[in-house]
Amino acid sequence: MSERRPLVSIVTPSFNAARFIEKTIESVLAQDYPRIEYVVMDGGSTDGTVEILKRYADRLKFVSEADKGAADAINRGFALTHGEIFTYVNADDILLPGAVSAAVASLQGDVVYGDAWWIDETGERIARYPVRDFDAALLARECFICQPASFLRREAFERAGGMDASLQLTFDYEFWMRLGKTCRFRRIGAELAESRMHRDNKSLGQRGAVFRETFRILEEHYGYVPFQWIYAYLCWRGDRRDQFFEPFRPSMRHYAESLPVGLWMNRGSAIRYLVEWARVMSWSGLVRRVARKDSV
Repeated sequence: MSERRPLVSIVTPSFNAARFIEKTIESVLAQDYPRIEYVVMDGGSTDGTVEILKRYADRLKFVSEADKGAADAINRGFALTHGEIFTYVNADDILLPGAVSAAVASLQGDVVYGDAWWIDETGERIARYPVRDFDAALLARECFICQPASFLRREAFERAGGMDASLQLTFDYEFWMRLGKTCRFRRIGAELAESRMHRDNKSLGQRGAVFRETFRILEEHYGYVPFQWIYAYLCWRGDRRDQFFEPFRPSMRHYAESLPVGLWMNRGSAIRYLVEWARVMSWSGLVRRVARKDSV
């Protein structure tokens, strides 16, 4: 029976991930799906990661050599695989039991994704990942797909041209934007993964660079940077809070500043941005909440 099931290829990009990678490996190898091909693409780690990989060499394939970043490692790892279905799991994330089986059984279009949790560096759950039903337009405002909880057909990855290796931090978000233009996505109500958030990961440790790359890909794919990205950036620039463990503090000053900054960034869509900016008050009550906060 198992030989009739599609081969699933999983790639893990890693670099100096010895703190977490063994848990990631074990979560993949413990899957109950019978046909999994697992490749770890290590960027030349010097922290003991390679020694861990060697212990699992009879159950996975690994390469350890310099790369141009995680997106490049994913592309090169994909080229070594043969599966009809593909995903990648970062070296600090976790696949939950039964995730591969659930994804394969539910993959009817091009991409399937499920629910997920954020966990901390000890593995404790922090909160649910804000997964939403697929909406290509909503992707301009938030990344609502948790990467390790997603699986796609090999042809979809190939048609999209793989990951954009020029991006170091937002390549998964940009990938969903590209796929969203041509592919059919399906969300399922199963918990498939855990995404680890810790202060050393790229999303939190390099917030300024994350914003810069996000602005670039939004401009490229939508020709427009929505208010919430501009406002979040201004808040980060003002207080340098990581906006996860340390949520940003609403600010009337930053709200006001978001008008000229947003108009400048959206010079070709100034009226659209002005309308969006003006509607924020009625959408979220931001101005009233900030005014009350500032008056205390």
